[in-house]
Amino acid sequence: MPDFHRILRSAQEGDPEAARALSALLYEELHALARRAMADERPDHTLQPTALVNEAYLRLAREPDGSFADRESFFAAAANTLRRVLVDHARKRGREKRGGAAARVPLEGLDVAVPLADDELLSLDDALAALAEQDATKARLVELRFFAGLSVAEAGHVLGVSESTVQREWRMARAWLRARMDGARGP
Repeated sequence: MPDFHRILRSAQEGDPEAARALSALLYEELHALARRAMADERPDHTLQPTALVNEAYLRLAREPDGSFADRESFFAAAANTLRRVLVDHARKRGREKRGGAAARVPLEGLDVAVPLADDELLSLDDALAALAEQDATKARLVELRFFAGLSVAEAGHVLGVSESTVQREWRMARAWLRARMDGARGP
């Protein structure tokens, strides 16, 4: 694997060859994340991994602060972008409006990206947005684990925390999301 930090430094110093290498490396990393995100999707999903990675790559490139300090900041931005692309795709498909008869998403045992119907994805996105207002770190962890499919160790590395902290925060985030989504369903 190429030395990300060396290539990043060279690109930031204006080396055009390093900038091209960095762009290719980021695209490759993003494609791996997209494959993970799409691996467990339902078979009839209309969004393919290549389309997901292309849309996410374009969105990342358009970000006002599109440079990444390190590989970890790239993973964090990519997980958030993949989430937004998948949610936007679900909205375009014309499923349930936000806040309407939201279906329950079982979060017990959820450790990696799993297939969700569009209405479930929108319900999860609403709950995740509310969680981000309460605790941005937990919301970021859910993005990394659920949308990017990172392991406990990988998420801990990206967030700069121990695996035990990731496991504890993951349990609390799942419980918070479950309660929020159960409350949205009403009695």
